[in-house]
Amino acid sequence: MAPRKSAPFDPEAFLASAGVAMTVLEYRKGEPIYSQGGACDTVMYIKDGEVQLSVLSKTGREAIVAILAAGDFFGEGALAGQPLRIGTATAHTPSTVVAVDKADMQRLLHEEHALSERFIAHLLTRNVRIEEDLIDQLFNSAEKRLARTLLLLARYGEENRPQRVIPKISQEALAEMVGTTRSRVNFFMNRFKKLGFITVDGGLTVNNSLLSVVLHD
Repeated sequence: MAPRKSAPFDPEAFLASAGVAMTVLEYRKGEPIYSQGGACDTVMYIKDGEVQLSVLSKTGREAIVAILAAGDFFGEGALAGQPLRIGTATAHTPSTVVAVDKADMQRLLHEEHALSERFIAHLLTRNVRIEEDLIDQLFNSAEKRLARTLLLLARYGEENRPQRVIPKISQEALAEMVGTTRSRVNFFMNRFKKLGFITVDGGLTVNNSLLSVVLHD
């Protein structure tokens, strides 16, 4: 008999059962959740929607760090003693976010193994992604970086997530994420469309065949 799969971990249900005070917040697309330099006193996770994380340099240049999806935690710098937010979080799509006070989260991570295991897994996955992003920037062409970014936005490889339509994202934003110019992004996007790797019909759909660009030497 095949082993029985355990139910996915539900942070909200777990926190509710632990009696932790939670604040459920609704955001419209493009609405800021917190701003760089603001007080860093809560940890958040995404119940529904997608959240964009970005950083603004001293010269005023913005860099998009990541786009997170439902089930992801963010704002965890509060647990590392950061007094202020080092970046900005914005609703990439209409989103529902749950905020937990830093002190409550610290206590639960110490006392409740189920939550701490889920949270550690999240942090490890995030660290792997950061390392992959760095390697991508150092060694891959702009075309490969764009292809990888689109696959990540489409949640390629995640369970029960085949090809999907990406919420509207501008070529300027893609250029910031990839580290190239808008004109180069436009050139490669047109090329991907001609090759059938992506389709634009009521939204941007990423096909699994786009992976061939990433794997091609």
